[in-house]
Amino acid sequence: MDYEDFFRAELNALPDSGNYREFAELERHRGAFPRATCHNGDRDVTIWCSNDYLGMGQHPKVLSAMHEALDRTGAGAGGTRNISGTTHDHVLLEAELADLHNKEAALLFTSGYVSNWAALGTLAARIPDCVVLSDALNHASMIEGIRHSRAKCVIWNHNDLVDLESKLAALPADQPKLIAFESVYSMDGDIAPIAAICDLADRYGAMTYLDEVHAVGLYGPRGGGIAEARGLMDRLTVIEGTLGKAFGVVGGYIAASAELCDFVRSFASGFIFTTALPPSVAAGAAASIRHLKHSNTERQDHKARVADVRARLDAIGLPHIDNPSHIIPVMVGDPVKCKFISDTLLREHGIYIQPINYPTVPKGTERLRITPSPVHSAQDVEHLVAALEHLWTQCELARMPIAAQ
Repeated sequence: MDYEDFFRAELNALPDSGNYREFAELERHRGAFPRATCHNGDRDVTIWCSNDYLGMGQHPKVLSAMHEALDRTGAGAGGTRNISGTTHDHVLLEAELADLHNKEAALLFTSGYVSNWAALGTLAARIPDCVVLSDALNHASMIEGIRHSRAKCVIWNHNDLVDLESKLAALPADQPKLIAFESVYSMDGDIAPIAAICDLADRYGAMTYLDEVHAVGLYGPRGGGIAEARGLMDRLTVIEGTLGKAFGVVGGYIAASAELCDFVRSFASGFIFTTALPPSVAAGAAASIRHLKHSNTERQDHKARVADVRARLDAIGLPHIDNPSHIIPVMVGDPVKCKFISDTLLREHGIYIQPINYPTVPKGTERLRITPSPVHSAQDVEHLVAALEHLWTQCELARMPIAAQ
């Protein structure tokens, strides 16, 4: 077999379907986010699809904490957490995370993907005869963790409580069960019925595993996520989150009982065999969490900006999924046009929004995933909406009826 020919043929098939992914080489401007220089586009751009939802990656408190830790400790952690990489900054960060979610303990990982893969994989593999009930739209990291465990997996229809209960009822009453689901789903922006899922878990003797990566920092009086906003954190067995989205840094974690966290720490290969995050990163994340525990300004401004963008899209009839979260999926429905719009926004308008095509979303649901932030200005919104309206007309895409003013 000619391996290079095989790779080339597979890659050559992607552009015609609109599914070839190209990187924009961005350099963010400190203190001026969402501004960035696009080095392979030869211009400055405004980023409209970042998961740094609150701009905390640019916050002075975060940068100061990282500089201080770098000067105090140096660059790296020095190894895995078990051998030489557990630093005082890691311990302080885990205490902040446990407090954020009102749990006994927290365990830090190198990314949100790894925290899901390692925690779900370990729990499902080592609890005897465990069955995982996984929401149909769970993130790839959750799916991979469950696969890695080799435990029985039962997929239930997305946010469908009737289907979930029927699948729980079909299992033996004494069989260990783990319900895995997300709070905010990143592509459609809808939110899970957490309380009702917890009710079913209590009724059928199941543990609950809630992925809050698109909610921590953004929801709840202290940024603890949807579960905090709804007063449900005490009802969840495991809350998983990320430090790489609203908290603006990098890393993932779980928060749970001391015994569960210690269990995962002791058995998860994804924790045991990987180098720890640099202490400067841990210090920056802790500073971000501490700030957002006490400041609602960023969350209030963020909510207002999201509402403004939605209203402006409604005013020109651009179709977007109506959801209760901060994620605005603008529906294109064609992979080639979706990529064309994205490319043209970057090239001609200085607006960076990546196209979301298959396999991230099902074919026929291609979209632009817009994430407004409190650091976008009113002028940024005006420029975005005008550019989208022009391209919608150019591409002859359908619009929604415009409500009477």
